[in-house]
Amino acid sequence: MAWQPSRRRELVRWYQFVLAMVFLTRMPLERLLPARVLPLAASSWAFPLVGAVVGAVASLPFLLPGPALLHAALSLALAVWFTGALHEDALADFIDAAGGRDREERLRIMRDPAIGSFGVVALILTSLIRVAAISVLGPWHLVAAAACGRTSTVLTLGAMLPARPDGLGRAAGTPGARNVVMASLIAILCLLPVAGDGVFLALLAGLAATGFTIWQARVWLGGHTGDVLGTASVLTETAMLAVFALSV
Repeated sequence: MAWQPSRRRELVRWYQFVLAMVFLTRMPLERLLPARVLPLAASSWAFPLVGAVVGAVASLPFLLPGPALLHAALSLALAVWFTGALHEDALADFIDAAGGRDREERLRIMRDPAIGSFGVVALILTSLIRVAAISVLGPWHLVAAAACGRTSTVLTLGAMLPARPDGLGRAAGTPGARNVVMASLIAILCLLPVAGDGVFLALLAGLAATGFTIWQARVWLGGHTGDVLGTASVLTETAMLAVFALSV
């Protein structure tokens, strides 16, 4: 039965993709997972695939008649609903940490459910930039940016140790070089349909946003948390959408 190991690997990959969907979106797919606990880091290769799904869902308003600006606003609203505002909440918490005087205070602020002024401003600015950019872009730009945004989460997860002894950052584990490479390759494949539309500059902007998030997390916290991972995704996606729009 030589086919069994191959089929088992395919089944494991499927479970990992479903786990990534459950973690990164609000899709109720838990019943498709096996009874045993799966490590989240092992599913990290599928994060850009989930990002591509999010981008495709966010593109649905383009099928409607009406002005492009309204399509863009509806697109962002749909993406935020589909993901449960997971990354937006993370961005607000992480940026609020700027008000902390030391590492311990910043970590405490990030666990506070209230949103401060820094977080509110960050959400407003990134939302405005995304809506303005999406209004002049096409569906594939959204798919590519969303896939690369989730890939930045994998890169950030692999670049630092957790800042806390508990929490999502610690529980997620380390993706490993193989998953980082797989996620990066999937993201590059998602960029191919928009090749020529400033894709190289957009990729550089995305990498810069990821690198900035990693650097800031090291300075502020000494490692990553779930909020850092979500921030990397939002900032990378926003930077790439902005550069795509400037290049069109």
